[in-house]
Amino acid sequence: MRIGVLGAARITPTALIKPARTLDGVEVAAVAARDRRRAEAFAARWGVPAVHDSYADLLADPSLDAVYVPLPNGLHAQWTQAAVAAGKHVLCEKPFTANAAQARQVAAAAEATGLVVMEAFHYRYHPVARRMAELVHGGDLGRIQRVETAMCFPLPVFSDIRYNFGLAGGALMDAGCYAVHCLRLLSPGEPTVTTAKALTLKRDRRIDRAMTAQFSLPGGATGHIHASMWSSTLLLARAKVVGDRGTMTVINPFAPQYWSRFTVDIDGRRRREHFDSQATYVHQLRAFAAAVRGEPTNLTPPSDSIATMSLIDDIYTAAALPLRT
Repeated sequence: MRIGVLGAARITPTALIKPARTLDGVEVAAVAARDRRRAEAFAARWGVPAVHDSYADLLADPSLDAVYVPLPNGLHAQWTQAAVAAGKHVLCEKPFTANAAQARQVAAAAEATGLVVMEAFHYRYHPVARRMAELVHGGDLGRIQRVETAMCFPLPVFSDIRYNFGLAGGALMDAGCYAVHCLRLLSPGEPTVTTAKALTLKRDRRIDRAMTAQFSLPGGATGHIHASMWSSTLLLARAKVVGDRGTMTVINPFAPQYWSRFTVDIDGRRRREHFDSQATYVHQLRAFAAAVRGEPTNLTPPSDSIATMSLIDDIYTAAALPLRT
């Protein structure tokens, strides 16, 4: 599988280039950027053999099987649809689109072609995520009463594109999409937003630098997310599920290759579980390549993305903030 990259994004070496080096039959073969000189520098640094003049030129390259889209959030829908129209499979960075309406448009375009379109929630492909889901949905914890997820990190550089409303920025879109997706993964059914509260930028009150939200879950359970790029909670990555038999607490479920702690308390007995240290991104790229070969390995297809973006839209609405566009 030969993959082309749209943009010279900072995440690309970690999310794609280094994982591709570990997998047989996967090659990062081309890159394009708005500035060709930037693409050339990126290609030279990371050993990408071909540089195209534009995104459109890259999509027209018949030697490429797939495209990776690590562009700013507000450009995901446009270029994922363009890639699908060009006959390319797509691995699109999260969040999938700027809002649910765009997610439905991309999903319709993908469904009409039969091409693989995968949202890059890399954590979902790691054994930690699989084990979390097994414990929760397999009944080990009993009837689920509470699900809490959090993704917070410090980003005090307010000129960063992740704070740009025109590019679909905000803490909920960046850090928070992990928390929302993980809440959905671990809930006993799709969550419904009850309340949400945002901390916003002074220079642009449309942009959330932090977001908390409460949810009702099927069966009478409740949920909570906490997302932040700048607040008093500087660093937190966690998933916690409470059932009537026990509790599961996972510290750093989103990048467990760096460090993670997986603790289960059931019927008064506590244990720690341990997992391999292979990067989430390797697991994800392996699954993407397998899906392109026709295997049922796409755990984050457009239908899943629609549900996540719908919940994000509902959180923004509950927090009295405009939807991203």
